[in-house]
Formats: sequence, C-alpha cells, structure tokens
Amino acid sequence: MAAEIIMPKLGVDMQEGEIIEWKKQEGDEVKEGDILLEIMSDKTNMEIEAEDSGVLLKIVKGDGEVVPVTQVIGYIGAAGEVVETKETSSQVSPASQEDSPASVEKTPATSSPAVAAAPQGSGKVRATPAARRTARELNIDLSQVPGTGANGRIHQDDVEDFKAAQPKATPLARKMAADKGIDLAGVSGTGFDGKIVKEDILAVLETSKPAEEKTAAAPVEKAAELPEGVEVIKMSAMRKAVAKSMVNSYLTAPTFTLNYDIDMTEMIALRKKLIDPIMEKTGLKVSFTDLIGMAVVKTLLKPEHQYLNASLINDATEIELHKFVNLGIAVGLDEGLLVPVVHGADQMSLSEFVVASKDVIKKAQTGKLKAAEMSGSTFSITNLGMFGTKTFNPIINQPNSAILGVGATVATPIVVDGEIAVRPIMALCLTIDHRIVDGMNGAKFMVDLKKLLENPFELLI
Repeated sequence: MAAEIIMPKLGVDMQEGEIIEWKKQEGDEVKEGDILLEIMSDKTNMEIEAEDSGVLLKIVKGDGEVVPVTQVIGYIGAAGEVVETKETSSQVSPASQEDSPASVEKTPATSSPAVAAAPQGSGKVRATPAARRTARELNIDLSQVPGTGANGRIHQDDVEDFKAAQPKATPLARKMAADKGIDLAGVSGTGFDGKIVKEDILAVLETSKPAEEKTAAAPVEKAAELPEGVEVIKMSAMRKAVAKSMVNSYLTAPTFTLNYDIDMTEMIALRKKLIDPIMEKTGLKVSFTDLIGMAVVKTLLKPEHQYLNASLINDATEIELHKFVNLGIAVGLDEGLLVPVVHGADQMSLSEFVVASKDVIKKAQTGKLKAAEMSGSTFSITNLGMFGTKTFNPIINQPNSAILGVGATVATPIVVDGEIAVRPIMALCLTIDHRIVDGMNGAKFMVDLKKLLENPFELLI
C-alpha cells in the first residue's frame, strides 16, 4: 500500500512549511534516504528525505505551496500503484469507487499512471468483467470508453483500444487536463519522445483565455505604471518568516533596553593568549563572540538571574524556568536572520563551546541547519559590532525573556584613577521582556556580566 509523505513538524513552534522544490518528480524511482524535496521551515531551508523506497506516485502539493504540518503532500508506493485521494475521488472509475477514499489499486509496472476523467453520468457503466479488470489494471475510466457491444456494453478490446489511442502524458499533466476539461488528443507534447508535460497544459490554458481576460489578469501591465527606477520583487520565504516573527515579538512583549559600556582591555589580552592553544586543540580561532557567549552562560547560571533564562508559556500565564542554558546566536544572511542554538552550553568548556558555536554558525550560513538546531534557545545574543554599530535595541527572540546586543569596541577616552586614559570600550545592549523581568533585575544581571567580562580570567576557573 502506498505510503503518505507528510509535511513534517520539525519543531514545537512549526505550524506550516513552504515547499521550495521537489527534487523528485511523479514516476521517479525513490530509495529510502533519497532527498525528496526542499522546504522552508522556521526561516531555513530543510531537505526532506524519503522514509520508504518505491516510486513517487503522486505529488499532492507543488512547489511554492504553503502546507500545514502533518498534511499529506505526496505518496510513495510500488510501481504502477494508483492513489485515490479526497481531491481525486470524483475522478476515478466506478469500479474503484467501491473502495475507501484512500484506496490504492495496482497496475502493471510498465503501465503509465494516469488520472482518469470524471464520469459523465451517475448511471452504472455497462461493461464485461474482463473489461472492468483491464480498466483497473490500465487505470482507465470506463465512462470515457466507447462500447461496441450490445446497448453500448464495453468489452476488453474496447478498453485496450482506448488505451492505445491515448497520448503519452505525465500524471500531473493528465490531472491538470482532467481538471480543466482539456482533451489531451489535441495537445502537442514537448517532453521526451513527445510526452505531454505540465507546461504544455499551461500553454493551452493561456492560449484559450479570451483576449480581455488575459489583459485583465496580467499583473505585468501594472509594472509599466511604476515610476522610473522602481522595482517590485516578491518577498522570499525566509524574509516572510523573519517578518512574521519580528512582528510577533515586537507586538507581544513590552520591552526596554539597558545599555552598558565594557572595558575590553583584559578580554583582548586574554583572547591573545588563548588563540594559539585553542587553535592547536580545535583547529578553530576563538572569537570575542565565543568569550562573550561563555560569560553570558556563566552569569545566567546564577540563581538570582533565573528570570533572564526563562520563557512565558500557556498564554503568558506561567513562567518556565530553565536550569540549563541553550544559547542562541543570531546569524545575518543576505536572505534574512537565523538564530542557531548551542544546546547545553552550560556544560561546555571554552574549547567545546568554540567548536559547537562555529559548527551551528557554519550550518546556518550554508543552509544546512536542522530544525532541532534552531529551536529550544533559552537566551540569545546578537553581534553587530563587526559592522561598527555602537549601540542598538535588539528584538527578543521569542519565547526568550531577553536578548543581548553586542556593539563595536571603540578606543574611547575615559577617566581611570582620576586620570584620562584611552581604553577599548564595547557597548552591550540588553533588551528585556518586562512581563518577566524588571529593570532592577536586568541591571543586576548586567553588573555581574560586566564584572566577568572585565575580569575574564574567571571564565577559565
């Protein structure tokens, strides 16, 4: 029996996914583990593997469609199986309608799967048992077969002749033709060996439109009305996801931001001493983001700062306190923003954290993140310092209760022991969800974090 391909639920917050591209087409052979399609989920592209081997019998949802999780998007089964779904139950032969709405019939592997046209009437088709059996095997709608027997009774030869006269077409093209009432006999196929493909059906539909309908339906005409130098582009799936999450966070959480200056003198000195030994151990260069991340983790573990490492749940009626730290690290891409997560950061040494953070950041940059690597954060950091940004108000990565923004480190004259000195000063910006954390508690967190960053050798203790 054919196996369903469903839109997977790849994270607790995932409600729907957008199909970016099917890598296999109807009729293609599929092996377990093959990449079936690519979807957009939680702002990242995900490749979905086949869980069964067989033939891709039917694609229910095509490229560009947004599908709720757990909804069927296709079927895999044995070669020649024909899948009947609720959408196509009115298009199968009366013989197959005796089965359930999700029934599957088998035909020889050499036959071409086809979608039969809808029966013309509600009366029972007159046909011999051999004709019915052959129709099932060849997936032929008996209501479309002219009968040569008495009173129009259909014989086996009638079915076979009807099949021989049918033009070659892909299953999708047959379904589209049946839905639109197009006679395939009048369609010129541009596929291999003259096979009719989807594009051929679309071309027929386009040419059959009345001239006034084409003019009214063509959005291209509006482009000519735009002022010179203006271009309208479609928002990418990732950009849509970013927009949705940002609006949700901005409109949901009443926030405020605390700004602190950090003297990075000791941190810069420590990093210089750590670069070579960590490089030798991991093959990776320790960054300031790594060191700041570890400082954040250690500060969050203090019991007095538990609300900075918390989430609101159950319609904001309960607070979920975390005894661990899963640190989200914002990564900016040309297409949008991702927040990969270093899970169990509180259990890692500095070297382990460097490896883990570099791994998820690289996956984010190359579109290889798994759903689990984008969910479950308890606190997040975002660094715009490398772009020269001095200070900003980051938006919280829901459902976290806070996010730390890291600004640029700038040589700044300050007063040290009563005298003017130039020190490397970095700005930190903590945005807090005021529903969970008050200003005093946020300030206490920043005081402890500032102390650790300005005395960073404690990170190694």
